Amino acid sequence: MKMAKYTDSKKTRNLLSRAKELSKEKGFFYVVRAGFRRAFINPLSYRYCKYFKSDRTFTFGGDTYRYFIHKYNTTWRNERAVELPIIWKIVKKYQGKRILEVGNVLSHYFHVDHDILDKYERSEGVINQDVVDFQPSEKYDLIVSISTLEHVGWDETPREPLKILRAIKNLKSILAPKGKLVITLPLGHNSVLDELLRKGKIQFTRMYCLKRISRDNLWVETNWKDIEHVQYDSPFNNANGLVIGIIDKK
Repeated sequence: MKMAKYTDSKKTRNLLSRAKELSKEKGFFYVVRAGFRRAFINPLSYRYCKYFKSDRTFTFGGDTYRYFIHKYNTTWRNERAVELPIIWKIVKKYQGKRILEVGNVLSHYFHVDHDILDKYERSEGVINQDVVDFQPSEKYDLIVSISTLEHVGWDETPREPLKILRAIKNLKSILAPKGKLVITLPLGHNSVLDELLRKGKIQFTRMYCLKRISRDNLWVETNWKDIEHVQYDSPFNNANGLVIGIIDKK
């Protein structure tokens, strides 16, 4: 299905609503500082990165990728810089087949025509159902999820820490034979998820690990032992360790 963007009026309403929430939570001056950063600092930083850092690369799975630089969500500052090029390359390989994305992420950066499942984001073309209950009429050849499943059950009320296991189980059930599930999980945000990974409770066919190594958002591929205890927002802002898990259905 074709993914339509929010209209400008909807974006404005969402922005004002979020500003009001932040003002209540963190105070008026926090909102002012955030607004200044959004209006002036971020655009300058974006132009600097596009001009001086657009040729930077990282390696993953034996392939070389360019860091993804985009205004939306200031990707040059966080894990989106590596998640997006990796997942988008996989999605392009499956063009013409049935694809599901869990969490509405890719449409903010690319033209997409695959199905999108997102419980909370209200937008034309997005299926607003819970990932643990979703049962499509046809199964999928590829399912991808970018930094979304760590929120399932954890950032919901009431909290259900083990809900992510049900989510992954359901996603596996809606894969077609020979189908593939690819998910990215930032470490340190959901302590229960981190512990499930340490104990091997989430069984991936293959699991890859990336670690952030610098303030200016350089990443390297590494092993699980090197990132299993990394923290979120420390020593660098946002994710400092990232798991990319792949499940192949027989």
